[in-house]
Amino acid sequence: MNALYCLQKLLRALLTVLLIVSTVFIVLRLSGDPAIYVLGLDADPRALDAFRQQWGLDQPLWQQYVQFLGNCLQGDFGYSYFEERDAMVAVLERLPATVLLMGVTGICTLLIGIPAGIWAALHRNSWIDRLTMLLSVAGFSLPNFVFGILLILLFSITWQILPTGGSGSWQHLVMPVLTMTLAEAAVLARFTRSAMLEALSQPYMRTARAKGLRWNRAVIRHALPNAAIPLITVVGFFVGTLVAGGVVTESVFAWPGLGRLLVSSVANRDLAVVQIIVMLIACSMVLTNLLVDLLYGWLDPRVGDSRNRG
Repeated sequence: MNALYCLQKLLRALLTVLLIVSTVFIVLRLSGDPAIYVLGLDADPRALDAFRQQWGLDQPLWQQYVQFLGNCLQGDFGYSYFEERDAMVAVLERLPATVLLMGVTGICTLLIGIPAGIWAALHRNSWIDRLTMLLSVAGFSLPNFVFGILLILLFSITWQILPTGGSGSWQHLVMPVLTMTLAEAAVLARFTRSAMLEALSQPYMRTARAKGLRWNRAVIRHALPNAAIPLITVVGFFVGTLVAGGVVTESVFAWPGLGRLLVSSVANRDLAVVQIIVMLIACSMVLTNLLVDLLYGWLDPRVGDSRNRG
């Protein structure tokens, strides 16, 4: 992996973030008039005009866009109409709850999905493999909101051992984490199984066995490292699905995070808050995929060399 490969990936990441933010900026302003959502349909036309003039909504779209980019470069990300305070403050207030939920879910997903996929691959066509794949299919086929409601009915209403929603203790975290981990671990287990089966069928495994290396040591020294390379790519997409699932899960369990704030802000056309949340999501996903590309190129130098030659 050389400097040109890293520079190409970095420039592509920056352009991706700019494209996403620009698209959201345009779509939000074409989807409805924030003045009407804030002041209501029966508001005085002069009040509506004054609101638009105050927040620059009466200017041409291109002028609003240029001003938006300039303000962002100065650290000014706008004012929340409904929170009635700086939009960045409102977003940062919800960020720790989302980071906690995503972090615990990510750890649980890795601890369940990868071992399950490896175990299924090592016992191919056995009852262990079939059961693992059956649970995997059921896991990513069941929508998050359906599984979340089932957990509420079971643990909160029937058994009354967990709260239905909110935050504040580890009990509030159990059902949201279970809901998101089910789908994420199911997908990761299937990818891990496929990667392991491909690695186990390679010639280097037969060579290792022919040299007298025990099966367990051959798996650890040869199969697992080579299976990890395609899994790194999957982890990049895993962040995107985690964010998407978090929006639904936070709404179901009234978790006070960015996902729930995003839903309410979109409904209320709170432009500044939506833009900041989308920017954070875009930056996190792009940064993760950038790190994945760089790590992939480091683990397999042929990737960076071949792409640069192409």
